[in-house]
Amino acid sequence: MNLGKIYKNIFLVIFLGFVLSACATQTAQKIDSQIQGDVYTGTDTVEYLADGVPDRVFFATNESVLTTASRETLRKQASWLRKNSEITVVLEGHADERGTREYNLALGERRANAAKDYLMTYGISSSRISVISYGKERPVDSGSNPLAWSKNRRSVTVKAN
Repeated sequence: MNLGKIYKNIFLVIFLGFVLSACATQTAQKIDSQIQGDVYTGTDTVEYLADGVPDRVFFATNESVLTTASRETLRKQASWLRKNSEITVVLEGHADERGTREYNLALGERRANAAKDYLMTYGISSSRISVISYGKERPVDSGSNPLAWSKNRRSVTVKAN
């Protein structure tokens, strides 16, 4: 075999290794930039109840404790709901794909109730808020990785019909 071809093939393999390594690093950095701890902090899945009022809050794994960012979002929702007293909402609790159906339904309910309780501390009547849990049945991201899981651990506030 020609020695030049061997060196060329070795160089090509090393070069491709560097390229693939760079791609994997960029993907990991993108995921890390959207997760703080294990809580989603991005905005690509967030919709809005009204201008500047996000519709969802996110939770850590197996948690129903509101984060600082979640409390800020719920304060905005409460302010908007106080100005729009005719509107009622449904708080949908969700979980990621891990865990049993029963566990995730209970976790989703705890998450939605945590959001409800917080809204009530800002003067929103419990009669205007319903709670439902979908557990892991309605993922916003069907991936099976930390970023997808963090997007799916959420409570979403939707206008009731």
